[in-house]
Amino acid sequence: MISPELHLPELLKTAQTAALEAGQAILSIYASADFEVEYKDDASPLTRADQAAHSVINRHLAPLGLPILSEEGAQLAYDQRTLWPWYWLVDPLDGTKEFIKRNGEFTVNIALMQNTKPVAGVVYAPVLDTLYAGSLFTGVYKIERGISQPLAPLAQKRTLDALRQLPSVRIIASRTHSTPETEAFIQQFQQVELVSMGSSLKFMLLAEQKADLYPRFAPTMEWDTAAAHALLSALGQGIYLPDLSGELTYNKPSLLNPSFLAF
Repeated sequence: MISPELHLPELLKTAQTAALEAGQAILSIYASADFEVEYKDDASPLTRADQAAHSVINRHLAPLGLPILSEEGAQLAYDQRTLWPWYWLVDPLDGTKEFIKRNGEFTVNIALMQNTKPVAGVVYAPVLDTLYAGSLFTGVYKIERGISQPLAPLAQKRTLDALRQLPSVRIIASRTHSTPETEAFIQQFQQVELVSMGSSLKFMLLAEQKADLYPRFAPTMEWDTAAAHALLSALGQGIYLPDLSGELTYNKPSLLNPSFLAF
């Protein structure tokens, strides 16, 4: 097994390769329009592309020797996974609803986790041919159509109070998950420009400083947020509990996230 502490760049490179190859598997099914949509017990959709991407990612990550917790894999009991000091947290196709709608706004998410925190992440949007990857140690970079560029961290961390004082704020609002709580939250800002995007690409708007704030008062799972959380942390941002008492934590008894504010 590769030591995560000593070989984080190598692990990140392997995750990046896995995401790119999974993206190609997804695109081949996307182009065929033969999705074979099924529905899980929670009524969320599952397609042949989710399963194909899961298989590709497992093939790349399994030889590294770290446990893999994937949305499409076996869900181990908490008393087993709580013993993991390092593991991979994977969403092979984040935004399956976007995939089915054929709007291109879906991603492959792979996070390297240390205990309850994401330390490195890869977010790849196959249709856009855009990949985001990095960690605090390596920095964060965006590769768009083969051209790599670093993403700059915030000059200083923002506070919610500081965002409230801005004359105009760009807030990310989900197309499919708007709630009364979200609408009420938005009312506290002076002038609001709403930005919409599917899947983990919402977080990438924050990473690129194209948006200021993403409030989420609707269900998400740990694999929906972990890869993006690692990137935001490396860029001086975070994903916080609504009362700002701390950030999201991972590998909980329930893999369901609470509501959060990302900025």
